[in-house]
Amino acid sequence: MAASRTQVRLILRILDQAFNQKSWHGPNLRGSLRGITSTQASWRPGKNRHSIRDLALHAAYWKYVVRRQLLGEKRGSFPLAGSNWFAHSEIGPHSWKADLKVLEQTHQSLRAVVARMDDAMLRRKPSRRSVTTLDLLLGVAAHDLYHAGQIQLIKRLHQRRSNR
Repeated sequence: MAASRTQVRLILRILDQAFNQKSWHGPNLRGSLRGITSTQASWRPGKNRHSIRDLALHAAYWKYVVRRQLLGEKRGSFPLAGSNWFAHSEIGPHSWKADLKVLEQTHQSLRAVVARMDDAMLRRKPSRRSVTTLDLLLGVAAHDLYHAGQIQLIKRLHQRRSNR
């Protein structure tokens, strides 16, 4: 008998709606980044505050971390040096596009791992974690939406500043 995949399909749907598929809740993470210029992406709403670029790379990093934990891999394969929040200077259109590509690729990579799972795998606790795989994946979706909201606010702040 084939392993059940009902929950896996639901988790993939939740991950995709939080990242790049239409849903009732408004902009998802990728949607919140649509049309953002490199200037907007690097703007900070205040001293020691995160930029849109910071948030996009932070979200990519945590997708990578969860994927790595699910596979039991060691650190060190994220495309950028560092972890969590990344130091960088002003950016141009090419580097911003590269950042968006990192985000897209990390989502697709995590999604590919989940797509190979069965429902029983969602109940396992990966990498000496106290939470289940299901908890980690729901957390990734919530994380995407949380930062999508922050990005929407930063966009409005930037627009207000530009209109002065």
